[in-house]
Order: sequence, then C-alpha cells, then structure tokens
Amino acid sequence: MTTYHALEIVLTRPLTAAELRRAAQDWPLAANHDTSRLMTVAGGRSPERAVHRLHQRLTGHLPIDVITTHYPDAHGRVLLNVDFPPDAHTTLQQNARRAGLTPERFVRDALHRALAEHADREADRLDHAVRQLLDSTNPAHLLSAVGHALTRPLKGRIP
Repeated sequence: MTTYHALEIVLTRPLTAAELRRAAQDWPLAANHDTSRLMTVAGGRSPERAVHRLHQRLTGHLPIDVITTHYPDAHGRVLLNVDFPPDAHTTLQQNARRAGLTPERFVRDALHRALAEHADREADRLDHAVRQLLDSTNPAHLLSAVGHALTRPLKGRIP
C-alpha cells in the first residue's frame, strides 16, 4: 500500500521563475517566499522510498541540497537525505568503513554528537548568563523579569 509523505526540499540557491515552472511541470511543488525551499507530497511504501523517488525525478532539474520529511515519525525523527558532492561522499564512505559503520549510521552518529555538543554549549551559555544576572539582582526580581519577558511577543532574532 502506498502512503503519502510530506517532503521539504532545501535548495543550494533560490530558483528563477522559469526553473520553478519547469520543475513544477514534473512534480507538484509549493515554494517559499524566495524559492530557496520547496514543499511537496510523494507516495511510497516508506519515507525513504518517497524521498528516493522524488530525488531521482528532480535531481537534474533542481539544485537540491537536502530533502527531508516534513513531519517527524512516531519516534520524533525526521529523515534527512543529503546530496554530498562526489569527493565528500568518497571521504564519508572511507571514514565510515574505518569506523566499521554504514555511511548512514556514521552520519547519524556524527549528527547526534554535534547536536549534543551544541545543546551542552547552549546550556553552559545560558547558565553563565543567568549567573551574571544574579550577580546584579536578586532571584525573585530575575524570575519576575523572565516571566514578564515570556508573556510578551518576541522581537528580533533569538540567538
């Protein structure tokens, strides 16, 4: 049975209007405001098959960087399909072989490590910032200010 999967395509550059029209003739696509990301629905017995089918159909027509499932699966994971340049793909295969892993597992493990390291750095950064604030105010005032800030609309970029 074929199920349908919502997929997002991240491009290496924005598309021209003509490129988008041509690609949309082969596959129904919805573009974001600057045509650097596209959404579509693809059929397949699994998300992997749907991504593979889409990738085969559009690779020659679009500057695809990454294709990902738009919605997480039952385990909270999304499928990430990255189109590596040939040299990077060869290096990845060699490193995976040396580690005794498949290239997919090697990338997944490296990504998990990088995300964990980022989360640790972010926690340390926030801890440091809170401690600096506590040096100049008392905990009750800081908690009140945080509550106040969280109830207001955010403005600007979040670091």
